[in-house]
Amino acid sequence: MSTLEVLAASKLAPMYATPLAARYTLYPHDLDAAALAEAAPRIRAIAASGESKVSAALINSLPALELISVMGVGYDGIDVAAAKARGVVVTHTPDVLNDEVADTTLGLMLCVARQLPAADRHVRAGLWPQGPLPLSRKMSGARLGLVGMGRIAKAIARRAQAFDMAIAYTARSAKADLPYTYYDSPAKLAAQSDFLVVITPGGAGTRKLIDAEVLRALGPNGILVNVARGSVVDEAALIAALQAGTIAGAALDVFENEPHVPQALIDMPNVVLAPHIGSATVQTRQAMVDLALGNLAAQFAGQPLLSPVPECRA
Repeated sequence: MSTLEVLAASKLAPMYATPLAARYTLYPHDLDAAALAEAAPRIRAIAASGESKVSAALINSLPALELISVMGVGYDGIDVAAAKARGVVVTHTPDVLNDEVADTTLGLMLCVARQLPAADRHVRAGLWPQGPLPLSRKMSGARLGLVGMGRIAKAIARRAQAFDMAIAYTARSAKADLPYTYYDSPAKLAAQSDFLVVITPGGAGTRKLIDAEVLRALGPNGILVNVARGSVVDEAALIAALQAGTIAGAALDVFENEPHVPQALIDMPNVVLAPHIGSATVQTRQAMVDLALGNLAAQFAGQPLLSPVPECRA
């Protein structure tokens, strides 16, 4: 175990925590205040997950802090501005999970369109002899709207092309190199979509971006799919829209108050729910761990970091 000291920002997955503890002196996230104050002058890095919260107060309490290494592509829980003000670099693990999240997204779309979870329950409950399920809906050839057009969204679009879907998107600006139709607002995009997939970063700038207006534009035949952050969708407005038939259904991998999911969503047969599993395969999570560990190793060796967040790139 190295004398280099690292603080866990939250309870980390064993596949990240175990190699961290083997390589460094790793302090747990629930360290008591006295022990944290004693270790603070020696802690040079924070190890975080995509769901971790790292506040300005914590950053400023660690005088030797150099790096916050996030095992995840999202880092909206990290106060990046406070880190930069202290000269602390934030890294994350982009790219290695693009395919996995895109695969999960198409799976969720198929599940909600073809009602596959309901079909599974129908058979397991012994209901098939009593009659078939109601007819579901076709996904091939439908209109797909992507809220966001980053790396993962592009991977989703490539897969959707195999389903002959008409693809459109909204983002901060149009991408000249893409053949897809651009709309300058989520509401305009939703009005031209059968499936509206949310794949934009979280944070204050996108909080409740998908609101009642967007859901009304999506309409009674539209389906919302959220694989971004729970904060991007106004959950109360979504529940109201589903209850009123304003939209046809939803498939959700993320929620406003994870891991707690509103009972109203659980009770709805036209909603498919997943426990934030977009990147949750052994292969992809290991690639994320390797990249997060690689950033720590590079920092401590005085080498260029592998994947700083955009705000921290030179």
